[in-house]
Amino acid sequence: MSAKTTPPREGSLEAPTRHAIDWKSKSFWDKGDLLAELERVFDHCHGCRRCVSLCNAFPTLFDLVDESETMEVDGVAKADYWKVVDHCYLCDLCFLTKCPYTPPHEWNIDFPHLMLRAKAVRFRQEGARVRDRIMTATDALGGALAHPVIAPAANAAARSGALRKAGEAALDVDHRAWLPPWASRTLRSRLKGRAESADGPSAGAAVPAGPTTGKVALFATCYGNFNEPHIGEDLVAVLEHNGVSVRLAGARACCGMPKLELGDLEAVERLKEANIPALAALVDEGCDILAPVPSCALMFRQELPLLFPEDADVAKVARAIFDPFEYLHARHKAGKLNTDFKTSLGKVAYHTACHQRVQNVGPKTRQILELVPGTEVVTIERCSGHDGTYAMKAECHDASVKIVRPVARRVREAKPQHLCSDCPMAAHHIAAHVDGAETGSGALAGEHPITLLRKAYGL
Repeated sequence: MSAKTTPPREGSLEAPTRHAIDWKSKSFWDKGDLLAELERVFDHCHGCRRCVSLCNAFPTLFDLVDESETMEVDGVAKADYWKVVDHCYLCDLCFLTKCPYTPPHEWNIDFPHLMLRAKAVRFRQEGARVRDRIMTATDALGGALAHPVIAPAANAAARSGALRKAGEAALDVDHRAWLPPWASRTLRSRLKGRAESADGPSAGAAVPAGPTTGKVALFATCYGNFNEPHIGEDLVAVLEHNGVSVRLAGARACCGMPKLELGDLEAVERLKEANIPALAALVDEGCDILAPVPSCALMFRQELPLLFPEDADVAKVARAIFDPFEYLHARHKAGKLNTDFKTSLGKVAYHTACHQRVQNVGPKTRQILELVPGTEVVTIERCSGHDGTYAMKAECHDASVKIVRPVARRVREAKPQHLCSDCPMAAHHIAAHVDGAETGSGALAGEHPITLLRKAYGL
């Protein structure tokens, strides 16, 4: 009598399980093995098609299948698999919100991490384009351009149609795309008087509340330091207004997310080795770690632990890092949030950033903003299509515009006084399309919700 077998289920009802990325193994880098796994997963995706509306990776895959001679994955040329890989920007939403076949399902599909593997294999074998190396070298770019003399010139060049078209011809950076501004004074220079030690201006004022110690070490992030330092200043002002002791984290290197998306895992490891010891030491001193950009928090909270599962300091930092509004909400729940708001925000269109959603912190930003009297928050849970560099690439920009249009339409329909997102780049990308053009010259500007909270406090 044959043993009973469990028939495959159509979908998994269990919460998805994330496995560590075995990138140090020989099989991870085997291109033949990779192509076989891509074919297996693509075949399941073709049979499901549930993720078609998330990004352009899935429509690209399904078009390749539908236009093939067999109308199945076996009819798609292996060389065309990379077209799918190029449109995945590792937002993780397919894994978290759509795919019914994530582990522990027997099909064991983790589409974003398969795309990461493909990017890594290609990077090791072929390298990367000059443009992509430049755009992901955030520390070097910021160090060169975020300067009192250079930043105004760089920002003026970004507004010049002729120079932008020349840049597209030379580097394939789309001339229509919104580009991040460069700050004349970095966040670190603005907060220079705030020592990276325990004797900062608000030292000694820490009051624990719930899971928070009330002592924060701020990881500035490349974007927060070089591009929009006012976000970090606003976060410090709000935290100190709520009795939280704040100092700058000594870790200065990029979190590694841009290099992760490029597939340069060795660079990710070097950045990890530069940041983690300093951050782990702060945790040992009783500090919580905050990062004002969701992608950076996600890198420390999820990606590094999956890449380096045996590193105790990585795990320590992952447990201690917070999203800013997750932190404020935890203190509010413990009765330690100042709710003496001075100014209503009116109607706020709030875009939930993908890299915040996949951290499973819940709608904490919306809940905190709704504490402000006379404030209505319209939440938009859909990808903006920006992804840091994706919307800037000439070959991807049109796809990014297609992705952002439904979000921009929701904003127009809401007719808000403010548009915000925890991802500042997403907010600006959305704002650039709200008026139906790509000028970003409309009355509605993209803002960070921590800036709105500072306004509500009247600080």
